Amino acid sequence: MTTGQGILFVLIGALFVFLIWGRYRYDLVAFGALLLAYLLGLIPTDEVFAGFGHPAVIITALVLIISRGLYLSGAIEMMAGAILDGASRIQRHIGVMAGVSAALSAVMNNVAALALLMPIDLQASDKAQRNPGLTLMPLSFASILGGMITLIGTPPNIVIATFRGEALGDPYTMFEFAPVGLVVAAVGIAYVALIGWRLIPVERTSASIPSSIEDLDSYLVELRVPNEARVIGQKLRQLDTQADEAGVQTLGLVRNGERLPGMAAGATLQAEDRIVVEGGPEGIEAFAGTVSLSYTDSNRPSKALSGTTVMREVAVPQTSRVVGRTEAALRLRYRRGVILLGISRNGMRLRERLREVEIQAGDLLLLLGPEDTLDDIIEWLGCLSLAPRGLDVIQRKKARQAILIFAGAIVMASLELIYLPIALACVAVLFIVLDIVPLSQVYESIEWPVVVLLGAMIPISVALEGSGGTQLLADLFVRATDGWPLTLILTALMLVTMTLSDVLNNVATALISAPIALDVAERLQVSPDPFLMAVAVAASCAFLTPIGHKNNTLIMGPGGYGFGDYWRMGLPLEILVVVTAVPTILLVWPL
Repeated sequence: MTTGQGILFVLIGALFVFLIWGRYRYDLVAFGALLLAYLLGLIPTDEVFAGFGHPAVIITALVLIISRGLYLSGAIEMMAGAILDGASRIQRHIGVMAGVSAALSAVMNNVAALALLMPIDLQASDKAQRNPGLTLMPLSFASILGGMITLIGTPPNIVIATFRGEALGDPYTMFEFAPVGLVVAAVGIAYVALIGWRLIPVERTSASIPSSIEDLDSYLVELRVPNEARVIGQKLRQLDTQADEAGVQTLGLVRNGERLPGMAAGATLQAEDRIVVEGGPEGIEAFAGTVSLSYTDSNRPSKALSGTTVMREVAVPQTSRVVGRTEAALRLRYRRGVILLGISRNGMRLRERLREVEIQAGDLLLLLGPEDTLDDIIEWLGCLSLAPRGLDVIQRKKARQAILIFAGAIVMASLELIYLPIALACVAVLFIVLDIVPLSQVYESIEWPVVVLLGAMIPISVALEGSGGTQLLADLFVRATDGWPLTLILTALMLVTMTLSDVLNNVATALISAPIALDVAERLQVSPDPFLMAVAVAASCAFLTPIGHKNNTLIMGPGGYGFGDYWRMGLPLEILVVVTAVPTILLVWPL
């Protein structure tokens, strides 16, 4: 091992530690690693930012813009709404929703597909009077499986395709992932619909079934008693009638910054008291309006209450900048003009004051802010909106137009009449010109942390390959599997890659594993395609933890899942994926 290889391995090892730790956002960690690699002389000046012009980065950004256009045109709504039957048997419901989720994820960003279908699934669960935790995990897993079907379905496929093009001169085309991806997705969907949902550790008794969607997302909120409020002088217990009518519960009283002992039901309300309330967003708003309570201090005016204000429910992923911080530390109201109204955590009742609660990954936050800037602030926070943005500007008359444009570009790219990034760029431009995607939302549509991660990791991956580091790792892997049948070696590569994907970002996993897979194939003197396809499938499969994929984080709060709940359904699915994918890969891509 050379000195350069040793330094690079230490750097990548530290990168893995920081990514797994999750204290800092993955794009910041990756970009910092890129700069450090340059300063250490591991990456030359002319290549340090070359990753940001890489086709994989461009395709990823364009797919996100197109996904936004398909949603805003009503094309996705037209597909999803036609097949819903909330009162159907749970097995059929999961099968239908999983199939639609997989189909959407094949042609658009899978996080966007889940964000679109999750509110529909919650409504269906409410209508059928069943616990939404039984259906949300299958929906999330299906959206991840569907991304394997096409080149644009998931970033790892884009990474593998462009890597093959650079290494072997011929990239994978749009549907070359489909033979393997379709089989794996079909088997996976059958599993989640028939067996998987039964392994989810949620209560199935009637007591665990929410009476409404609001009951599912129960937020802890503090409401201020204004100086002119008519409830001043009343006992807190006297508000029980209004609270019951609004579907909320009063939990206590905060006075002069201190919470009064117990439920404080007999306490007499005073001006500037804070009433601690638990309930859903609509119930909280109804209760505040009925009793004339306020969300903010009268002597501290907030721009969050200027102009048109809206509420947003957001999920907190592991990479959000709010994880591990309190409202008091964030000071969102004064720095960003947003009020943190409430926090929901897997059905747990929070005992601390709202401003003192340390936010965790998987929490749901209820935010109040200006309509024209709140979505941008949510993006800045690194949170995931539970409801699709821009619902009031869907242009349903343009649905067929959007579908025809997108389908035409995909057909031309598949027939190799036009280079895929150019085809996607033409679609994005047409969507903008035809006002399917408003110009103001073009850059909002792009998930910039993923773009930065890709742009930063690509030069590091190239440096690892150029230094001979991937050859060294491949040699170690070949020695460890010496004498094994090729099928077992391919299986071992999938298992290692899949394990990394469960704790790392799937893009980083693909970028590191792809050159190793190629070197392993060359050392074994076999075709590289089975090994590259194995990495593509394995890097996309993150079913054991809520941090392995954003979709898993997004469902954590609404589904009431704990960190250790995912593996119960996810581990058999990962085993099933390996058992299904290996023979399928060898059949479609012979050694």
